[in-house]
Amino acid sequence: MGTLRKDGRLQLVALGANVSANGEPLTQNLSHAIKAISDSGFDLRAVSRFFSTPCFPAGAGPDYVNAALVVRTALFPSQSLERLHEIEAQFGRERVQRWGQRTLDLDLIGVGDDVLPDEAEYHRWRALDPALQAQAAPDRLILPHPRLQDRAFVLVPLVDIARHWPHPVLGETLEQLLSRLPQQDLAEVVPL
Repeated sequence: MGTLRKDGRLQLVALGANVSANGEPLTQNLSHAIKAISDSGFDLRAVSRFFSTPCFPAGAGPDYVNAALVVRTALFPSQSLERLHEIEAQFGRERVQRWGQRTLDLDLIGVGDDVLPDEAEYHRWRALDPALQAQAAPDRLILPHPRLQDRAFVLVPLVDIARHWPHPVLGETLEQLLSRLPQQDLAEVVPL
């Protein structure tokens, strides 16, 4: 897919870091990452506040700083993800352990009403046994992110900027999905 779409599409991106890439505070690292995303051709439409969140899974490292973006781009989702991975690498991200410590984590969460690669594959990854989730990684982009509805550290920043985005499979807005999470999970996501 070497060509671009004719129309720019809104895409949701989640950001996080729990290890500094250069000794600066994590909030500064995320600010630099947001600038790098903008400089690489994504049109920033909205930037959430920064939030302190517990490490996921618990005990896997220091706490995170998380945020979210709405961007517009003519890139296809797979191209966007590739570009986001290039930015992660610029910030020292090494993919050595699933759910390990990260200098920068950029996840493409959703693109309009796209369900990729298809609804059956989306449901397969969404239903993956929790014991296998830490070991198995998809070999292609799955959209929307199969576990976004389960993670306060993703939903809270997204609701900050895109509360009315409708999940194309579950049929609920981000705000509605957030309202279903346990209060304890929500209380752990603290604005900075």
